[in-house]
Amino acid sequence: MDTVAAGVTQLRIQRFVNVYFVETGTPGEWVLVDTGLPGSAKTIIAAADKLFYPGTHPEAILLTHGHLDHLGSARELADHWKVPVVAHPLELPYLTGKAQYPPRDPTVGGSLAFMSRFFPSQLPNLEERVQALNTDDPAAPFLMNWRWLHVPGHAPGQLAFFRPADGTLLGADAFATCHHDSVPAVLLGLPKISRAGTPFNYDWEAARTSVQTLADLAPKAIGCGHGPVITGPEAAAGLRALADNYPVPSHGRYVHEPARTDASGVEHLPPAPKDKLPMQAAIIGAGMLAAGAAWLLTGGRRQSRKAHAQHRAYTTALKKSKGYQSPPVPPLYRGGVGD
Repeated sequence: MDTVAAGVTQLRIQRFVNVYFVETGTPGEWVLVDTGLPGSAKTIIAAADKLFYPGTHPEAILLTHGHLDHLGSARELADHWKVPVVAHPLELPYLTGKAQYPPRDPTVGGSLAFMSRFFPSQLPNLEERVQALNTDDPAAPFLMNWRWLHVPGHAPGQLAFFRPADGTLLGADAFATCHHDSVPAVLLGLPKISRAGTPFNYDWEAARTSVQTLADLAPKAIGCGHGPVITGPEAAAGLRALADNYPVPSHGRYVHEPARTDASGVEHLPPAPKDKLPMQAAIIGAGMLAAGAAWLLTGGRRQSRKAHAQHRAYTTALKKSKGYQSPPVPPLYRGGVGD
């Protein structure tokens, strides 16, 4: 676990995604921000017991958004602690099984985009646990002296949390504190403020605007959904540099036309570009099948002939050995069947 700022602790889950324990301002009370991947509940509960006291529980779980690496253990933790899950209203269709997020874009480039083809898309249903954030109140729920900011582009109802008193920012996936397009860089935890979630960004202009909004806060300590804690002057400087030179990919499904969403889910999707990988995989697979068939027709026959030859040689040698007698022929086969 790493300290972001006073009362804010980051826990990395499987070296890939972060969750945060945030003290509310009332002694002994805290909230959990995000829940990591599915299967992370025991790790998070153990960390909470160590950080606070055995048997502790949060006042609530605050979800920055509902992608699987942030939502993954929410249902299990909410049931265990018997606490509500709070999310922006625009996330509710996806959290309650009424809609699916805009499809990921594996053609946008980078190792994360390549791997995204194989990520599961089914989400846990939080219908009985999730509550809508009160968007009329800028204060972060349960957190004294914190406020929330709506930062769409990566997810329609994505939230960031900011504490003005000391400049602490939890930036969700509006950006990352590692080179998020590179899976090895994420796993190594190399600090670098960069764009986040390239294959999952459905509106690049909104993503750029969200980063600019957060850069204007000039944060002094940053924790994001992915990457290590960054504090000091490089926090604000790095985020400002990203905002001023936000790198939009040269190609991809949502680069020239965003997906449009509303309170019910996805309203419009631009056409999907042709993904060459399935065709390439099919060609490779067909080649492997052809090679296997050729082996069966040639090498397999050779192996069969070789095995028969070895068996005949073994039988001949055995006949020459002392005391060998041919095994009796079963009666059924003497003179033919039925004789």
